[in-house]
Amino acid sequence: MEITLKKIDNSNYETVCELDVTEKQEEYVACNMWSLVEAQYNHGYSCRAIYQDSTIVGFFMWVLETPSKISIWRFMIDKKYQNKGIGRTALSLAINEIKETTELEEIEICYKSTNPIAKEFYSSFGFQEVGLDEDGDDMLAVIKL
Repeated sequence: MEITLKKIDNSNYETVCELDVTEKQEEYVACNMWSLVEAQYNHGYSCRAIYQDSTIVGFFMWVLETPSKISIWRFMIDKKYQNKGIGRTALSLAINEIKETTELEEIEICYKSTNPIAKEFYSSFGFQEVGLDEDGDDMLAVIKL
């Protein structure tokens, strides 16, 4: 099983839009279609399809907030492919790609503070909680480079 990240284009955007999470996860994950539209009309947004071999199984979007900071805004694995280690491999690939950004000093991600699974997962990659985001809704965690 090979996991890769590929840019989204006219050959794969429809499949990305059709990916879905479990009903329980829906309140935590934005619609992929909306994310692709958002990325199309805003500068500094990068989207990737997550592939398992030749099958699209997930979606990433990160945003260049400043020359020194990138925020991971979207990360999802389709419900049919969850709990197989794909997300762990995909996040590692994404972090490695993000780190290639010139002048980068910090990668950040937000998640619900009431989600202990997210905290454990992201901290295993080196993300450290720094407090609630500016809206006071989600936990903000960062990797300082």
